[in-house]
Amino acid sequence: MHPRTTLHVVASLGTLLSLALTGCQESTTKTSRAKGALPVVSATDAPPGSDTLAVKWIKVTAPDTGVMLAAVAQPQGAGPFPAVIILHGSHGFAQQYVQLAQAMARSGVLGVAACWFSGGRGTGLRFITPIEWSEAPPMSDASSPVAQQTVDTLVKAVRTLPGVRTDRVALFGHSRGGGATLNYILGGGTVQAAVLNSAGYPAELGERAPEVKIPILILHGTADSPADGGSAFTNVQMARNFEAALRRAGKPVEAIYYEGASHNAIFTSATQRDDEVQRTMAFLHNIFSTDRPHHAMQPTAGRRSASF
Repeated sequence: MHPRTTLHVVASLGTLLSLALTGCQESTTKTSRAKGALPVVSATDAPPGSDTLAVKWIKVTAPDTGVMLAAVAQPQGAGPFPAVIILHGSHGFAQQYVQLAQAMARSGVLGVAACWFSGGRGTGLRFITPIEWSEAPPMSDASSPVAQQTVDTLVKAVRTLPGVRTDRVALFGHSRGGGATLNYILGGGTVQAAVLNSAGYPAELGERAPEVKIPILILHGTADSPADGGSAFTNVQMARNFEAALRRAGKPVEAIYYEGASHNAIFTSATQRDDEVQRTMAFLHNIFSTDRPHHAMQPTAGRRSASF
């Protein structure tokens, strides 16, 4: 466990966003219709009920993906900073994801909590405080082309933000967001690391383990089940099987299994949440503090368990 350092979200980010992102929005909108163009990123007001969250809000617009909302929490200092994009689960976007971004910013990584689809559903709804945003695309299957295009749009948008180190961008996905993250990197996504929290691991994904080209951190509860939002694919044995497939393929992977923890325990246990943030930050700092190519990194030996 690493001691946490208290940092502040920098208020000047709003000014930077306004100057750097909205000043040429009209011309950028025209350009974005071209193939491969960057999405349009603009500053926006806090959504209803989120005024007390000390972050800056942006909208991300691209052809065929709707308008996504994101909360940006920036560490203290001038940067440039590594960035991590947080993708929510089936229960939808929520204040708890913004709080995760803030916690990551306090450890020196720019945190971006993104609403990658509108609405939400499932038993996991009772563990979160939803943030409504109807302009985002509708919920899609984590492995669908729509989901992959949506994630790619967010990755491109975050790389245009002031103070971001463009070669140090990671994804953190919970549940369905973890599935979208995994499918994105299997499809050749351009991030440098991935954290999979309570993700689903269909058996066929193990066969694709050799395709993984970046370090992965698996965070999973041993009591994950459909009772609080999980599925047959999020059973802990599925996670262990995928971890084993990565190790057989010689891929860099770390895995933490929380004894007795359920699918949404990151939202019900403050102790587990803090531990997950600390382990995520240690994982990312280890990767981002070296210029070694990722294929040269060795997989970690063994797995670890945590009990609270």
